[in-house]
Amino acid sequence: MIRSMTGYARREDRGELGLLICELRSVNHRYLEIYFRMPEELRPLEPALRKQAAEHLGRGKLECHFTFRPGPGMLAEVVVNEPLVDAVLAAVRSVEHRMNNPARVDALSVLSWPGATLEPETDPGPLREQARVLFAAALEDLVAARRREGERLQAQLEQRCAAIAELVGRVRLRRPEVLRAVRSRWETRLRELDVQADPARLEQELAIAAQRLDVDEELDRLESHCQEFRAILGRDEPVGRRMDFLMQEFNREANTLASKAADIETTQAAVELKVLIEQMREQVQNIE
Repeated sequence: MIRSMTGYARREDRGELGLLICELRSVNHRYLEIYFRMPEELRPLEPALRKQAAEHLGRGKLECHFTFRPGPGMLAEVVVNEPLVDAVLAAVRSVEHRMNNPARVDALSVLSWPGATLEPETDPGPLREQARVLFAAALEDLVAARRREGERLQAQLEQRCAAIAELVGRVRLRRPEVLRAVRSRWETRLRELDVQADPARLEQELAIAAQRLDVDEELDRLESHCQEFRAILGRDEPVGRRMDFLMQEFNREANTLASKAADIETTQAAVELKVLIEQMREQVQNIE
């Protein structure tokens, strides 16, 4: 079962420490790239969370965003760094003594000075454990979302692959009719020119034309690609790159078929093939 590279998951947990939110968003990318935005107290978790994500995701650009809103129990009193504040006030008075018209310095400006207040010492362990549990749950949701999107893509790809196989069958059935039409045009042209052609030479030229217009090899390859594509769809592993390569092969055979087309129906079939292949190629870009 294939999986998409696009998905979104959000989990939140409101506990004694406060509200912790984990958001995961993944989009298409050639490789697996993981980015974290989190409070500094959670930053030591990043290597373990990165490894955990890599165990569940094969490709895609993953963005993980942690948001923490402390609860009432985490809101402590503001502790003033008195030695530093005294030093700042002393420096202010010294500068004011040298100024003719000093501006007033309010208390809030002093408190805003770097280091003027002390951060209360708290144990980050409980918050980090909460984040680990929340991340695991969000990651599980993301994988499920990518799998659901993959199921939708797989159904569409199977439909288009079946449409390609049907077109190939129609072109193959028309091959004898196309060759008869070529013979008929030549014979009509010779009658119009009132030329008596050598039957052996005519058959030789028809054989050469039939060889030049022969697309059996291209049709065989297209059928083989359809079979390989269906087999890839059944694999339980990242297959996006393999599919992308196969779409290039599909397109190559469709171009050759179009260049050899000798009638309007085959030309139209080649155009339809290209449209289907391009639609599949765009969808394959989303597959892990």
